[in-house]
Amino acid sequence: MKKVSRENLDALFAAIAEAKKLYLPVADGTDEKRGVKYSVWTPEAKYAAEAVNTVRSAKDFFFPQVENMVNFKVNGKKIEVDDIRTECEDFVIFGVRACDAASFKILDSVYLSEPVDTYYQNRREHGVVMTMSCSKPSETCFCSVFGIDAAEPAGDVSCWLTDDAVLMQANTEKGEALLASLPMLEDAADDAAEESKAKTKAILEKLPLKNLSTDSFGGDKLMELFSSDKWASLSEACLGCGTCTFVCPTCQCYDIRDYDTGHGVQRFRCWDSCMYADFTKTAGGQPRPTQLERFRQRFMHKLVYYPANNDGVFGCVGCGRCMKSCPISMNIVKVMKTLGEGNA
Repeated sequence: MKKVSRENLDALFAAIAEAKKLYLPVADGTDEKRGVKYSVWTPEAKYAAEAVNTVRSAKDFFFPQVENMVNFKVNGKKIEVDDIRTECEDFVIFGVRACDAASFKILDSVYLSEPVDTYYQNRREHGVVMTMSCSKPSETCFCSVFGIDAAEPAGDVSCWLTDDAVLMQANTEKGEALLASLPMLEDAADDAAEESKAKTKAILEKLPLKNLSTDSFGGDKLMELFSSDKWASLSEACLGCGTCTFVCPTCQCYDIRDYDTGHGVQRFRCWDSCMYADFTKTAGGQPRPTQLERFRQRFMHKLVYYPANNDGVFGCVGCGRCMKSCPISMNIVKVMKTLGEGNA
C-alpha cells in the first residue's frame, strides 16, 4: 500500500503526466449543470474528488463514440486500402469508480473474444486504470445489486481518499510499474484504507435501492419475461431517444459507415442504439418495427440475454446514469421492479 498527501496530489498528477497522458474527472467550469467529465490533466485542472460519477462513462477511452477505421482511395477500377491505425499513446485514467471499472470486464467479454476487436484491444493495452473508492455514493447508485463493491474498486490501481491522503494499492503489473515510477509516494500500512472502506459500506447499507433484487432475471427466465404483458405499459412513453444507451458504460452497439470525402472513402464506426428505429435495418426491413420491441430488446439484453451467455453476470453495473438522464424518467430500476412484482 502506498500513499500521497492530498497537498501533494497535483505533484502526483504532474509526475504521471510527464510519462503518460493523464485523464481525470473535472467539473465543467462553464456550466455547472453539465456536471463532471473526463479531461486531460493540466496544472489548472481541478480534480472533482467528490463527484460520484462523470456524465459520460470511462468507456469512451476504450470504445470511443466515433472512430476512423480505414481509408479507401479509388482510381478507376483500382482500390487502394489505407490502414490508418497507429499505436495509441500510453495513458492513465484516474478516479474511475467501481461501477465503471466493472463495465470494462463486460466490454472485454465482447471485444476481446474471438474475433478480437484490435482497435479496442490496442487501447486496453495502452491504458492504465486508477480507480477511486466512492466516499459518498448517490441515492441513484445500485452497483451492489450486481455484486460490485464501491468500497473495493478494481482496476490496475485501487485508490481510497481520506481526510489527508490518497491511498493506493497496485493490482496488476501495469499498476505496480506505475506506482514504482512515482517518487513522491510513501509506504502506508496495509490496513490504512479500512476506515474509508467502513464509511463507504455504512452509506451503501442505507441507499434506497440496496434491496433491489435480480432474482426474477437471468437466462432461465427468458420466455417468461419476453412474453410479459407489462412491456406495453413500460414502453408506451419511451421516446426512443437513445440517451440511456449513450450514457450507459456497458452498451456495445455500433454502426459502420462510409463517407465520400471527394478524393476517397473514409470508413468509420460510431455508437448506435437498439432504441433507434433504423437499428440493424436491412433490405429485408426492421426486425423490431415497434418501440415496444426495441424497448424490450434493451432490457432483455441487460437482464436475460447477456447473463445467459456469461455465467450469470448481468449487463448492468448499477451506475445510475440512466436514472438521471432519461427525459421520461424510465430506467432499468423501474423495469426490474415492475417485471419482478410477484415473480421473486
